Amino acid sequence: MNINVTINKSLKIPAFYLFFIIHGIQTGVGIMGVPRYIFSKAHQDSWISILLALIFMIIVAYIMLLILKQYENADIFNIQVDIFGSWIGKLFGTVYILFFAATLISVILTYIQVIQIFLYPTIPSFVVTGLLIFLVIYIVSGGIKTLVGVTFIFVILSQWILILAYDPISRMDWAHFLPMFQASIPDLLQGVKATTYSVTGFEILFVIYPFISNKEKAKLPVILGLCYTTFLILSTTAISIGYFSARDLGDIEWSTITLFKNVSYTFVERLDYLLIAEWMMIIIPNIAIYMWAITIGMKRLYKIPQRITLYTTSFIVLIVATVIKSDIYINKLTDTLSSVGFWLIFIYPFVLLPLVILKKKWRKRKGSV
Repeated sequence: MNINVTINKSLKIPAFYLFFIIHGIQTGVGIMGVPRYIFSKAHQDSWISILLALIFMIIVAYIMLLILKQYENADIFNIQVDIFGSWIGKLFGTVYILFFAATLISVILTYIQVIQIFLYPTIPSFVVTGLLIFLVIYIVSGGIKTLVGVTFIFVILSQWILILAYDPISRMDWAHFLPMFQASIPDLLQGVKATTYSVTGFEILFVIYPFISNKEKAKLPVILGLCYTTFLILSTTAISIGYFSARDLGDIEWSTITLFKNVSYTFVERLDYLLIAEWMMIIIPNIAIYMWAITIGMKRLYKIPQRITLYTTSFIVLIVATVIKSDIYINKLTDTLSSVGFWLIFIYPFVLLPLVILKKKWRKRKGSV
């Protein structure tokens, strides 16, 4: 297995687009309900936990870039095979693929759950899943440039939602943030961990890095993407804390959507309906990037053509999303992904970096003998 990947110049993309890729894959269904989970740990000091999470994400992203820079043009699948050998390396690579697949399914299931709660309680799961999967197949089949283009356009077109936050902001009670600095350090760290599910996705840097044409400029757009995602999470959490009472926020599962439930204008009566429909534009890049990462991983590790993986995975996702309907199982899947994601994304790179550096030094020493 060749460690360095050869990418055709026509398939490479400028580092500038990493901002949209990172933000597009991080912003999904998690932000719909994350204020409640962070508030349950850090209360009115939740904003501190979110800022701490941003610092941690930037450090982890920097570690990821350091790992990738030790190779000429490799991704996480090739790197792990180089470090751990063929069998263990492929096993660890498969863990990443399964994590991507489980996250993809979780996003679809959660979005279906929101639609059934707020819009159409009786709509069959396979209808929504089929629509999403059809769009994902179309996007991923077009190649990475189509994927990046759709992500870029959808991220831009979905920004108008921020305008709708004006009404909830005008009704905020700033006294809800007092007294400040009351959460203990363990509580703040628990709040940081509560953000895990909502900020997962930037590990895609490990997969897409070989496709970047000007790798030396990758750091800035990655950091800006993380910052913008954090800004949205911080904003929705702060508005939720100011808008709802502490008791209400603890009971409301989809706080971000509920913020707009009582807002109406002369041209539209229920903004929450419009928001949920628009949210499909937000999650499509999310699940499309995960699907693309799965196909790339299977191609790297097992030489399976991307098109075969795409159709097979799509069929499996359609079946699983249709079968799983219980809220209990969906919540368990989300909690499991949050726990696994914490170790895989935030801890594992710190273990991998010294191994990569030692392997590089050993390789240089062996070549000089």
